[in-house]
Amino acid sequence: MSSAPLWTVDAMAQAMGAERSGALPVSTSGISIDSRRIGRGEAFFAIKGGARDGHEFVPAALANGAGLAVVAEKGNAYPKDAPLLVVPDVLEGLCELARAARARSQAQVIGVTGSVGKTGTKEALRLALESSGETHTSVASYNNHWGVPLSLGRCPASARFAVFEMGMNHAGEIEPLSRLVQPHVAIVTTIAPVHLEHLGSIAAIADAKAEIFQGLVPGGAAVINRDIPQYRQLAQSAKAAGARVVSFGEHAKADARLVKSSLRADCSTAQARILGTDVTYKLGAPGHHVVMNSLAVLAAAQLAGADLALAALALAGLAPPTGRGARSDLYLPDGSALLIDESYNANPASMQAAIALLGQADITDSGRRIAVLGDMLELGPSGAELHRSLVEPVMAQDIDLVFCCGPLMHSLWEALPSERRGGYAETSAALEPQVLAAVRAGDAIMIKGSLGSRMGPIVKALERNYSTNALAAPSQG
Repeated sequence: MSSAPLWTVDAMAQAMGAERSGALPVSTSGISIDSRRIGRGEAFFAIKGGARDGHEFVPAALANGAGLAVVAEKGNAYPKDAPLLVVPDVLEGLCELARAARARSQAQVIGVTGSVGKTGTKEALRLALESSGETHTSVASYNNHWGVPLSLGRCPASARFAVFEMGMNHAGEIEPLSRLVQPHVAIVTTIAPVHLEHLGSIAAIADAKAEIFQGLVPGGAAVINRDIPQYRQLAQSAKAAGARVVSFGEHAKADARLVKSSLRADCSTAQARILGTDVTYKLGAPGHHVVMNSLAVLAAAQLAGADLALAALALAGLAPPTGRGARSDLYLPDGSALLIDESYNANPASMQAAIALLGQADITDSGRRIAVLGDMLELGPSGAELHRSLVEPVMAQDIDLVFCCGPLMHSLWEALPSERRGGYAETSAALEPQVLAAVRAGDAIMIKGSLGSRMGPIVKALERNYSTNALAAPSQG
C-alpha cells in the first residue's frame, strides 16, 4: 500500500476548476463528506443533501482536522484564512475529481450491480483481489449518485484493482455511474422484484441493471447470472454495448459453473469450473446465494488478471458484514442462543435467502428457529402478495416461530399456521418486547426487514439484554 498522498491540492484544483482561498496545504490524505469522521489532513466536501447542507459543517470539519474544504460559497461563518477550494457546485466538483481519478488510474476496474448481493459480492472481490495486488473498494454501500464519485475519488493512483458498487431506485440512475467508473468488468448478480413501485416490472428492473454495460471500456466483459430468467435479456443488452458475455451459475453452459457445493450452518465449500479451470474452495460465509455469487467473483478476478488460485483461497476469510448475516451469541442464564443480524435491508429475494440461512442454523434439541420480520418496502401493488408468499419458504425451511411487524407483514402473519405465529405488532418498537421475552437457550433468531422498518433496534436490544455483562449484572430490588 502506497503512503503517497491521495491528491495534491494543485491536481484537485485543476480537476475541479476550483478557485483557491486561504492557507491551503500541499496535498490531502483523503476525501470525506462527514465532518464527524473526517481524518486529519483530509478534504471535506460540503455536499448539499436532502436534509442538511454540508456548508453548515465546514467549521466543524476544519476543527476536527480537515486539511481543506471544498465549498460552493465562501461564506462568513468560516474561520479567517480557512483553506478552501471554491467550485460552482460541490457534487459536480466531486464528480470531476472522480473523472480525474479514473483517468489517472492504471487499475483493472470492476463494477457490481444486481437486485441482491451487491455489497457482499464487492467485499468478496476485495478479499479475492487483495491476494494479487493493492485493491481499492467502495466503503459500505456507497453506490449512489454521491457514493460512487466519492469512492472513485478516493481511489489511489497506485491501486492495481478497484471495485465499485452501483445501485438504483429508478431507471436511468446506473448508466451515468457506470460511465463515470468505466469498468473493465461489470457484474450483474441477479434480478429480483426490488423497487417494483418505481419500475413496474421485472423486465424493467433488468433493463435498469443492464445500464451498467453502457460504461464498459471497449472490449470489456459482462459477468451475468445464467440461472435467472432475465439472462437472455441481459446478455443481449451487454452484446449491444459491445461487451464480451461471461455467464455464471449452475447452468450446464455457464462459463463459471458450479459443479458441486456443500452448505453448512457457518460456511460452505464449492467445486467449480471457472473459465476452463477447476477450482475447489471454502467460503467463510454461509448460504447458497453466497456460493453462487462467488462464481461471479472468481470469474471477474480471472478476467482482471488476478491469480485464480489465490483468489479462491482468500474466500475462506469471507465473513458476513453487520446487518447482512453477521452472527453473534446471546447469553441466557441456562445457555446461549444464536443471533443472525440481517437487519440492514430486505426484498423478496434476500428475505428468502435469509430464511434459508436460518433453516440451516444449528440448534439444540429444545431450540427453535425464530424469524423476526419487518416490512419489505417499495414493492408497489404486489407488496401484500409478495409478503404473503413468504409462508412457503418459512414452511419449507421448518421455521418454528415467526414474529412480524408492519402493515405489509400482516399479510404473512395471516397466512401463517397458528402454531408458527410468534407475535405481531404494527411497529418494530412494539414488537421488541415480545421478541425479548420469547428467546430461550438453544434458539436461533434471525432479524430482517427494509431499512424503513427499523429492525436494527431489535438486534441492539437483544445484544444489550443478553450480553455477558447483562448476565453478570446484579439483580435490582
